[in-house]
Amino acid sequence: MPDLHVSWTEYHQTIEQLAVQIHQSNWHFNQIVCLSRGGLRVGDILSRLYKQPLAILAAASYGGEGGQTRGSVTFSHDLAMTTPNLGSHVLLVDDLVDSGVTLEKTLMWLDRRYGFYIEEVRTAVLWYKACSIFKPDYYVSYLPDNPWIHQPFEIYEQGKLVELATSSFPVYDRP
Repeated sequence: MPDLHVSWTEYHQTIEQLAVQIHQSNWHFNQIVCLSRGGLRVGDILSRLYKQPLAILAAASYGGEGGQTRGSVTFSHDLAMTTPNLGSHVLLVDDLVDSGVTLEKTLMWLDRRYGFYIEEVRTAVLWYKACSIFKPDYYVSYLPDNPWIHQPFEIYEQGKLVELATSSFPVYDRP
């Protein structure tokens, strides 16, 4: 399968489809934890739609040229959250599950640090690749051919601030 290129419109529609799927499952949660960076936008939108608090866990596993080289998973020291305690029913969100290692390790990280608060965790992603060792509870698209997914915000990783400062139109409108 060729690479999958996602526009801003498709990206937001996919998040909305995920929100509807979770809603239709009738599962009630009282906390969203998103993995940054890829899950930030997903978590933010779900937090607004469901009116539930959002906690952020910074995680990194890709680097190298174009950010396409998978490495070991690194987590921040703690969650960033505005509530005094983590909720008991947690929706863990990310943009995609590729190898599955990050979600698997995140569940272990949450259990070690916050297990005494948590009764249940479910996972939600936009894209679930067949090569994953982990199957999320909720996902919009199953990708049997494991394409590289080009998300609309990646243009900012390639852009230069000088170009942005000297341009008369936004970087996201460029061909």
